Amino acid sequence: MRRRRIVTTGKVTLERVYEVTDLTAEQANAAEIARRVRDHWGIENKIHHVRDTTYAEDASRVRTGTAPRAMASLRNLAIGALRLTGQTYIAAGLRHHTRDANRPLITLGIM
Repeated sequence: MRRRRIVTTGKVTLERVYEVTDLTAEQANAAEIARRVRDHWGIENKIHHVRDTTYAEDASRVRTGTAPRAMASLRNLAIGALRLTGQTYIAAGLRHHTRDANRPLITLGIM
C-alpha cells in the first residue's frame, strides 16, 4: 500500500501498488522490493534531475521528430563524461569544460 498526503489539503489517500519483478516468492520480501524501488528512483533522480536543473530540459523547445531523444542522449553523454572525470557538480564541470573548445573532446578521448 502506498500512502500519500496532499500538502495543501491534508487529505490522505491509500493506493494499492503492484510491482513486476524477476524475484522468486522467497526473495520478494518487503525489504528487498523497497530497496529495488529506491535504487530505481535513485537512478531516475541522478539523471533526470540533473538534466532538468542544469540543462532546463523541461523548458526545451525541441519537441518534434527524434530531436528530443537525440538531445537527451547528448545531455546524458555530457553528464556521463563529466562523472567519469570525477565531477560531482555537473554545472561547474560544464562551465570548466566550455572554456576550452578542445577539452570535451579530450575528456572523451577523441583528441
